[in-house]
Amino acid sequence: VQLQASGGGLVQAGGSLRLSCAASGRTLRNYAVGWFRQAPGKEREFVARLSWSGGRTYYADSMKGRFTISRDNAKNTVYLQMNSLKAEDTAVYYCAADNDPLLRVPHMWGQGTQVTVSS
Repeated sequence: VQLQASGGGLVQAGGSLRLSCAASGRTLRNYAVGWFRQAPGKEREFVARLSWSGGRTYYADSMKGRFTISRDNAKNTVYLQMNSLKAEDTAVYYCAADNDPLLRVPHMWGQGTQVTVSS
């Protein structure tokens, strides 16, 4: 599966962005999907994940209530709606997919999209 992330950009604190992750080569229907991010000088961290059916979501604590992950299996696309953005959300965001429903070590990664939040 090839994953292509998009939708990043520059936004002011308090604003919103929606990231997309389009898959090609194989359907994402049978995989858990998620988003991770990596800020400058920091390790990559988990953001959110979604089960293959779309029925189960899980978020990192700092994203709860602000971020929403969703998927459209018909479009083979995963989304991350980010609201109330903060400067500390600035990072490169990566989408990922795997057979592991917990996405502990995803084997499929997108190329990353930069999100910059100005304070």
